[in-house]
Amino acid sequence: MTKITFIDHAGKQKTVDAEDGSTVMETAIRNDIAGIEAECGGSCSCATCHVYVDEAWADKLPKAGPLEEDMLDFAYDVRPTSRLSCQIVVKAELDGLTVTTPEKQG
Repeated sequence: MTKITFIDHAGKQKTVDAEDGSTVMETAIRNDIAGIEAECGGSCSCATCHVYVDEAWADKLPKAGPLEEDMLDFAYDVRPTSRLSCQIVVKAELDGLTVTTPEKQG
């Protein structure tokens, strides 16, 4: 299984197993990751699954699409590595991915 490390805004880390083909958001919800609200359930119509992708991983992910970029306008404290975790599909190549949740969502 692919491992993903979630870090909350205070620095607490939790590494979990993620099922390939699921999303980072779905993985967070299944593993009770604090800071991921996912109010829209993964339909990219809110910004409550906003994460910061570790800089070492940012260029390894597909670029954000136009809809995701538009939704990030509603996210709190957007940074260059901001992504919506519902738009990051887990695959073996992402083993070791690290993301950090913002202090608050939306």
